Amino acid sequence: MALKNYKPRSQGMRFRLSPSFEELTEKRPVKSLTKAVRKTAGRNNQGRITTRHHGGGTKQRMRIVDFRRSKFDVEATVKDIAYDPTRSAYLALIEYTDGEKSYILAPEGLKVGAKVMNGPKAEAVVGNCLPLAQIPLGLMVHAIELVPGRGAKVARSAGNECQVMARDGNRVTLKMPSGEVRIFDGRCLACVGSVGNKDWGNVQLGKAGRKRYLGIRPTVRGVAMNPVDHPMGGGEGRTSGGSHPRSPWGQLAKGGKTRAKRKASDKVIVKRRK
Repeated sequence: MALKNYKPRSQGMRFRLSPSFEELTEKRPVKSLTKAVRKTAGRNNQGRITTRHHGGGTKQRMRIVDFRRSKFDVEATVKDIAYDPTRSAYLALIEYTDGEKSYILAPEGLKVGAKVMNGPKAEAVVGNCLPLAQIPLGLMVHAIELVPGRGAKVARSAGNECQVMARDGNRVTLKMPSGEVRIFDGRCLACVGSVGNKDWGNVQLGKAGRKRYLGIRPTVRGVAMNPVDHPMGGGEGRTSGGSHPRSPWGQLAKGGKTRAKRKASDKVIVKRRK
């Protein structure tokens, strides 16, 4: 993926860096593989705000991605590289030999016309999906299952990848994008390669309005409020808060560990993230 900049004809374009979309080939999405995104503005079924600073944004249709890759031993051809407005990663539209189509995450280097396959008989090449126990050591993988058969949960966003570090029987050790080293069941499926669109993290929106297109509303700092509105508000002149950083409801915001003390997955973590 390449980024393009613009002539500063306006202040919003001066620092704007946006994707060039040169890899995309799909003109229109397959309608049967899309669904509408219902806007909630951060509210739950009782109408109460559970996620602040959400609201508005342009209408979107999310692409339905096949994270299970359960159609084994049937070869598929990559028809298009597609865009999904609700994801950072690009998608690949594949068509199996029996005519069925589906979207998968597009790994780096996958081109239109390439052949991909799922299942234990697949080779360990970019785009193929096979059990972790059959992937050679040192290879990068993405879209990894945590529980066999439940679909990919790990390493799904743009540029993410995990490295196969070791294998002991039916236990495979992977190094995660965060630096954490974790043990997986060898029956869990994973796709070979790293997720494409690596430059997505370098995109600069350029102006506040483009943030609103994404459905993200402004965030006001607590120290800029009055004492009646926030624990960190008030004070004559500029202050650094006057108290430890905390939420509007008094919950301390920095330094506290948020992971549960006794979690079932603790036993599969070999090394914590940095």
